[in-house]
Amino acid sequence: MHAHEEDTDGEMVFRPAGTPLPPSRGRMAFDLRPDGTFAESGLGATDVPEEATGTWTLDGETLTLSEGAAQGVPREMQVVSLDDDRLILKRREGG
Repeated sequence: MHAHEEDTDGEMVFRPAGTPLPPSRGRMAFDLRPDGTFAESGLGATDVPEEATGTWTLDGETLTLSEGAAQGVPREMQVVSLDDDRLILKRREGG
């Protein structure tokens, strides 16, 4: 789940599902599955929930969500840090 309350300039913070977070309209979430597929959810342009699925890859520190990504095709993000309860991603220029 996107914990936008913890974001910093240029970085996005994600917490595991079930983490207590304040109520938020349109909180984005994605699930990176071990088989290389992902599911993503969030509010669309018309404030209607949208879901997308596709494939993901990790090349070094670059996480790429395939054509199914709801917010861009494909979408690349740099993994800044990862531990058991937090994933921090930095958006790539032009990605």
